[in-house]
Amino acid sequence: MTLTTASAGTRAPEPAVRKTSGAGRGPRRPGRVRRTALPYLLLLPALLLEILVHLLPIVIGVAMSFKELTQFHLRDWGAAPWRGLDNFRLVVDLDGPAGQALLKSFVTTCLFTAASVGLCWLLGTAAAVYLQESFRGRGFLRALFLVPYALPVYAAVITWSFMFQRDNGLVNYVLHEQLGLLDSPSFWLIGGNSFVALLTVSVWKGWPFAFLIVMAGLQNVPREMYEAAALDGAGRWQQLRRITLPSLRPVNQVLVLVLFLWTFNDFNTPFVLFGRAAPEAANLVSIHIYQSSFATWNFGAGSAMSVLLLVFLLLVTGVYLFLTSRERRVSRG
Repeated sequence: MTLTTASAGTRAPEPAVRKTSGAGRGPRRPGRVRRTALPYLLLLPALLLEILVHLLPIVIGVAMSFKELTQFHLRDWGAAPWRGLDNFRLVVDLDGPAGQALLKSFVTTCLFTAASVGLCWLLGTAAAVYLQESFRGRGFLRALFLVPYALPVYAAVITWSFMFQRDNGLVNYVLHEQLGLLDSPSFWLIGGNSFVALLTVSVWKGWPFAFLIVMAGLQNVPREMYEAAALDGAGRWQQLRRITLPSLRPVNQVLVLVLFLWTFNDFNTPFVLFGRAAPEAANLVSIHIYQSSFATWNFGAGSAMSVLLLVFLLLVTGVYLFLTSRERRVSRG
């Protein structure tokens, strides 16, 4: 009995010890909080820089769209007269010259974006699928295909502007003198051919990005699926339809969205290729907004066009993400 009582007495303080040890963990909470907050603190400089570089100009641009901002108020644009929604009414009035010009530029941009994104995706996917097989010189071709994407935009577009010259350009020399496809040298930087020239440059510098993304996505497709399909008698076209394209669907969804946003917003390519005044056939929305702002000095109307462009891109992106996410949920269910 004595031993039992003694042993029981020695076991009794255990809850107190546990309680003490549990209470000893209390002072560690501030350290745990610091560890939890550390990732957010590391992201804080990037967040502040993002606000400074992107969000702040957007807010200023929205504020400018409600003002009658011309060259007379550039020194103190905050003192410009308030116009409210008059700038937006001006640029969306299809009966007026400003609305008609914006609508025509918008249609041109939509056609240009659809053609450029489609060709970039098609060429990038074809090149990535072709280089999926191992053969001699594959590494050299991969590096060669990425050269347009690695070159600076200004250097590449200026080179193309020299190649599109009518009298001494390489394009007319090959098409007219070497191949005989043209009866006479064509003007590529003015007139209706300017759309073809702009589309050519856009696809040339954009398709390597699609090639890079699709080639990375193909690395996740198991080779066993192709081997099994080949044993079942599936040809290359059937393997492409049944294995490659369905496996690349998540990658293509992101790729198409990124290409669409880049192409629709592209300003550098037409500005460097054509200069300040782009031809009517290649007058994209970005160039039209620039001309409306800096040629007529009506920065209020130009800001209103920019806000409408931002709203349009946000709506298209939201609808696209909603449809693609619903498609993924349906396929999983």
